[in-house]
Formats: sequence, C-alpha cells, structure tokens
Amino acid sequence: MSAPIIPTRTGIANLPLHYGKVPPWLFERMVKLAREIIVAIMADFGSEEVLRRLSHPYWFQAFGCVLGYDWHSSGVTTTLCGALKQGIKGLEKDLGLFIAGGKGKASRKTPTEIEGWGNLISLNPTPLVYASRMSAKVDSSAIQDGYQLYHHTFLFTASGSWAVIQQGMNEATGYARRYHWLGERVTDFVNEPHSAILSEARGQALNLVATESEPARTTITDIATDEKPQNTLAELKRLKTLDLPSRYYLTTHDLHPDSLSRILLSTYERQPNDFEQLLGLKGVGPKTIRALSLISELVYGIAPSYRDPARYSFAHGGKDGIPYPVDRKTYDQSIELLSKAIHKTKLGIRQKNEALSRLNRVLR
Repeated sequence: MSAPIIPTRTGIANLPLHYGKVPPWLFERMVKLAREIIVAIMADFGSEEVLRRLSHPYWFQAFGCVLGYDWHSSGVTTTLCGALKQGIKGLEKDLGLFIAGGKGKASRKTPTEIEGWGNLISLNPTPLVYASRMSAKVDSSAIQDGYQLYHHTFLFTASGSWAVIQQGMNEATGYARRYHWLGERVTDFVNEPHSAILSEARGQALNLVATESEPARTTITDIATDEKPQNTLAELKRLKTLDLPSRYYLTTHDLHPDSLSRILLSTYERQPNDFEQLLGLKGVGPKTIRALSLISELVYGIAPSYRDPARYSFAHGGKDGIPYPVDRKTYDQSIELLSKAIHKTKLGIRQKNEALSRLNRVLR
C-alpha cells in the first residue's frame, strides 16, 4: 500500500462567533450562486484550482461575501461549505469534485462518505480518509490553541487531490478559528506545516508542529514507547508536587496518572515509530499529548514550543506594513480571478450549457 498522503495546512482565520441560522431564502440563492461560480472556475482552470482557492483563507472569506453572507461571521464557514455541498449535489461525477463531512454529526460521517465516493469512481479512499483524520488530529491535539473542532469538510477530486476546511470554537474568547489544508503542497506533517496563516495570536498555545519542538516530539514518542510505563507514571506522580512557572498555561493539575497509565500501556504495546504515528493512535488526544509534553519538559528538560502558529498573519500583507506592506500584484490577481468568477455567474442558460460542454471536454 502506498504511503499516506501528508497534508500541509494553508491558512487559519479567526472569526467572531455568531449564533442563529441563515434565512432559507438566502441559503437557496447561495446554493445556486455557489454552484455557478464553482462550475465557471472548473471550466477555465480545473478542479485542482477549486481546491487551491478554497484553501486560501482570504479567497474563501471573499467567496462568502459574494454569496451575500456576513463578512466577519463564524457562520460563513459552515454555511458556505453546506451551500457548496448542496450546490454540486448530483454533479459530482461530471465535475470530478466531491465534498464530504460538514458540521457536528455530519463531520463524523466524513470517512464513510469518502469511502462511498471512492468505491464509486474506483479511487482508493484509504489515503484520503487518513488525510481527513490526521488534519483533525493535528488541529485538535498537536496544536492546542483553545479551539474545539466542531466542523470538518473534506473536498477531493477524481484524481485524489484534496483540501480540508475545518473550524474550532472558543466560547471563552467568543471567537471561532478556521483551518485550511491543501494536500498538494506536501512538506512535513509534524514540522511547520503552515503557509498563508491568517489571524492574530490569542492566548498561549502548545505547538508541537513547530521546528523548535522537534526534540520534544522525539522525547514524547520515547516516553510513550518506554518498555517500563511504570517509570513514567512514577515520575508523573512526583511531578504533582511541583509548581510550574506562570508563563505556561499547562500545569501539573492537568496530569492524571491513573487515566494516563492506560494510554501508556496501550502506546507501549503498539510501539509507534514516530510522533506522527503516536498522534494517529486511537485514544491519544489533547490531554494525553499535553501530559506527555509536560513530562518531556520537566523530567527531561526538553521544552516544546508555545508559539501560536496564528501569529503569522496575512496572505496579502497589511496597509500599515504589518507584517509586511500589501503585495499589490497578488492582491490584484485575487481581485481579477474573483471578478472573473463573478462575471461567469451572469451567463444565461445557453452560455451555461456551453461552459459545461467545455468542462466535459477538459475533463476528458
């Protein structure tokens, strides 16, 4: 079996939480307009370009605005993804584009939906299911920034290219954070998998995918595979008497030796080869990773990074020159591409059929 696809995150967006539902009259129109824009982009640029644009946090936000949704609401994520999924329903095979998952309970159906489409179009779903699961694992466990995932949409093409759009909620700050992934830009899954990250840092984050966390990732894996888990548990109980510096949001109160013992015994039996495999194990979640990270730091002196990846900001730059002056060429290109997509939606029935015919020729 081929090696699993290694994802690269392409952006983060922070959005204020807004509650309520989109009016039916608006959602119906969003579904239709979203379909026309996606068909137009595919006709000119292909399905992979659709994934690239949706994985860009600014383009995605602009797309939501074009569809008439609140420009800064957290609801644009779930609503836009829902409109896209509904909009291409029945056209998936013709377009070569498939959308799985969604909000809440729908997100848990993602693997089943991927497998269903994969079997239908003779595409091996295993690496896609892996990419879906691991993207959620990284954003919930390897990076602990206070946001609990509640939305996960997985998009993929007939050729196996994919993208992920998922969102987490932080009720304490009143913000949601959206995570974008694009599978074609493969670097290292557990070492700086970010580019074009959008938002400002909020609070303190445990970041085990930072470059400076490499020693911590190795130590954590060694701890989890120690042939004598009781040694680690003994150290953990001893740590309960220590006080941590105030600069860390992790404390010994987060550690529970009794519950962690089951995990350590399980990880030892399964012997993951590296941090990625450890992160992918069933039952290894945020609390386990947090506890192992703390043991790594206090027992072995190997500290992970607490740098929030969202401190790196803006795909186009900022008007005040922070973090750098506006990249006008990229900015103008974004406007041009979006304007062209909007123009395509004004096509009549005859032009639409011609566009679909062009699309079919391109796909063939």
